[in-house]
Amino acid sequence: MTTLPDYSIHEPQVQWQRFCALLWYHDDLGCWVDVSRMALNQAHLEALEPGFDRAFAAMQALESGAIANPDEGRQVGHYWLRSPELAPDPAVAAHIQAEVERIAHFGQQVISGACSAPSGKPFTDVLWIGIGGSGLGPLLILRALKEEGVGLPFHFFDNVDPQGMSRTLSALGDRLLTTLVVVVSKSGGTPEPRLGMEQARARLEALGGTWAQQAVAVTMVGSQLDQRAEAEGWLARFDMFDWVGGRTSITSAVGLLPAALIGADLRGFLEGAARMDAATRVRRLRDNPAALMAAAWHVAGGGAGQRDMVVLPYRDRLEVFSRYLQQLVMESLGKRLDRDGRQVHQGIAVYGNKGSTDQHAYVQQLRDGVDNFFVTFIEALDDPADLAPIGGEYPGDFLDGFLQGTRSALSEGGRQSLSISLRRFDACSLGALVALFERAVGLYAELVNVNAYDQPGVEAGKKAAATILELQSRLEALLADGQARSLGTIQAELELPSPEAAFWILRHLCGNARGYGAEGDWSDPSGLAFKKL
Repeated sequence: MTTLPDYSIHEPQVQWQRFCALLWYHDDLGCWVDVSRMALNQAHLEALEPGFDRAFAAMQALESGAIANPDEGRQVGHYWLRSPELAPDPAVAAHIQAEVERIAHFGQQVISGACSAPSGKPFTDVLWIGIGGSGLGPLLILRALKEEGVGLPFHFFDNVDPQGMSRTLSALGDRLLTTLVVVVSKSGGTPEPRLGMEQARARLEALGGTWAQQAVAVTMVGSQLDQRAEAEGWLARFDMFDWVGGRTSITSAVGLLPAALIGADLRGFLEGAARMDAATRVRRLRDNPAALMAAAWHVAGGGAGQRDMVVLPYRDRLEVFSRYLQQLVMESLGKRLDRDGRQVHQGIAVYGNKGSTDQHAYVQQLRDGVDNFFVTFIEALDDPADLAPIGGEYPGDFLDGFLQGTRSALSEGGRQSLSISLRRFDACSLGALVALFERAVGLYAELVNVNAYDQPGVEAGKKAAATILELQSRLEALLADGQARSLGTIQAELELPSPEAAFWILRHLCGNARGYGAEGDWSDPSGLAFKKL
């Protein structure tokens, strides 16, 4: 194995030697991973070997069906989605394969017009209703793989922002009657997609539409949503397996159905992920790209997330990839407790933009500001053939020049970076890219001994939101008598530890035509009096 010189920022020949020694390349995938500009030295690799031995074993156990999420007593099986033969139960493997075929067939039927809206007209649009990974995964598929004029245009309810919903429904107008509405909720009880579904259904039925004949559910078999869709005879239902988490659901129906509806190569996407899975199962650190990335992250942040990950894809189609990675990395690694119950506050913060837009945004701080990050560059080498050079200048040459220039400028300033290069960008390479980061996150989590597959902080936020909504109901009941009350009086009558939450609720109610008013100066909350008008 090539000797690895220590990290250097001032010696070009040493940098070249490190590049040659650490470069990983996969010819079949057309993918290079370079961690040579990270402060990862031979001593670090040797020190991390025992941890990686344990991490490789844990990942093998996970893929074999071990309970990897003990908090919920669940397996974690997103790797089976692209290699069904790995599933521990043959029935599960058959189910996965059948779902892929059903999704592909459904997409073809919709695009061809064989499956049409209730009026008999072809579907013109898709309204996708999903939150978290059920929104980010489909958005990545759309932005990365959609070709102009192929498949259906998409619109999203990925939040409960009423202005966002109103704007989307207004943009669709009467086309809502020929819009395929897809509702995604694993449990079927998540408030955000339920609220979006109710608003879309109300608007559709107000236009004279028939909901069931143009509604599709992506959910677990037997969930509240599944039961409702079956009882009402929705157009289609696709399974969201119990053992797939939202942030790793992009190779399930959550990502495959959007791919099918835009005519993308969903099987190529799965194949790319499967090939990268195979490449990242190699149990030798230097020969495993995900392990090299996890090792570089660990050393850069001292094993404690002390550096942020800045994601800079030099390809417009990957503009939302940093948002996708925010959930994958931060929800998986951002944990207060490790598996032994010790308080560790682990995690890696992720943010990003696209190159070369970043040249005119925050590279100034990356080069000269606080050194608390490492950059992940992503590039694709293929340029479209329909853009001829003008004056001998190719846009792709400039894009490559900006990437190399930024990488060099960061290195000169002592700033760390790693690079991922793709021979071409297509569905296969997108699948490989997603799988690469999924495995790197899993390995890093094992190194720092946190559960990458639970989300107690998210659950705490949901419970807190439910508490606020319950308080609003109590508050509205209290004010129903039309009597004006100060926040102090409200606090006493409702036995609240603080009136602050009540102030927030009442400010929102007063800001809309909900029949509430306030007397006093808004800059002095304690002096306000609220009442039902």
